[in-house]
Amino acid sequence: MSQSRTIDAPVLVLVGPTAIGKTELSLLLAEQFNCEIVSVDSMQVYRFMDIGTAKVSIEERARIPHHLIDVVEPDAEYDAACFVRDAVRAIEDIHGRGRVPLLTGGTGLYLRALIDGLSAGIGQFPEIREQLQQRLVLIGADRLHEELSLCDRCSAERINVNDTHRLLRALEIYQATGKPWSEHIALHQQQKTSRFSNILQIGLTCDRKLLYRRIDMRTSLMLGSGLEQEVKGLIVRGYSPQLKSMQAIGYRHMSSYLNKVWDMDETARLLARDTRRYAKRQYTWFAANPALEWFEVQDYQGIVKRISGWIGRSS
Repeated sequence: MSQSRTIDAPVLVLVGPTAIGKTELSLLLAEQFNCEIVSVDSMQVYRFMDIGTAKVSIEERARIPHHLIDVVEPDAEYDAACFVRDAVRAIEDIHGRGRVPLLTGGTGLYLRALIDGLSAGIGQFPEIREQLQQRLVLIGADRLHEELSLCDRCSAERINVNDTHRLLRALEIYQATGKPWSEHIALHQQQKTSRFSNILQIGLTCDRKLLYRRIDMRTSLMLGSGLEQEVKGLIVRGYSPQLKSMQAIGYRHMSSYLNKVWDMDETARLLARDTRRYAKRQYTWFAANPALEWFEVQDYQGIVKRISGWIGRSS
């Protein structure tokens, strides 16, 4: 999707790692600044996947209008291009109602694609992809991830070994073009022009030990709130554990538990560990965005003061 035109009306962004407290803060800010919320989350677009994605409740959605939640079925293909298309439409609709779009979530790729546009011109290479898929079956994701580390360390650092979709894509791009995916992204960054002329981007941070405690609490809450039943229900509906959506954190862990790969204690331990690792990758991704203004998540007054000044200049 190309940058067709610049959007001049104000757009507010609130991002940060998983479990830091974005949902609660976004609701407060939305009420104070007349916002509607646009989810920037690659998993909350899927229906029936509520507990494992920490999706906002029906009551919270009644309190503040939310967009880009429950958009597609779990077996649908949904990527950054789909998100950009849907997010731009939602933002324009919100502006049409005289309100401010508040983009909040933790999927850095989606946010960057929306603001700066999608990298173009790499293309698809089906023959190479088929060969890589065969090698994935033969030697496994760990070996392929090691190969990616040798030819594209930057991509290997931001792609989890279990994210086989992006792992194969990174290797496919390198083998087809002779250049790492990260180089293509860097070139696009040099050529980019922002879609929005009036945007404030706020990043949330906190003490790392506090964040990890919050992650442990969220893990316990998910397991105690019925994640097992949710995954069983998805399988009963016919959604394969091999789907891209079902390979996400939480869902692949519970699928392994249901297949008796490990017991519940090990499921909880690995889910918390992998969520902590995901939070680290989110921090790495957001740290590369120089436009983000960082605030401690507890600094509500500081965040409100910054937004108030920005809103005042926008009106």
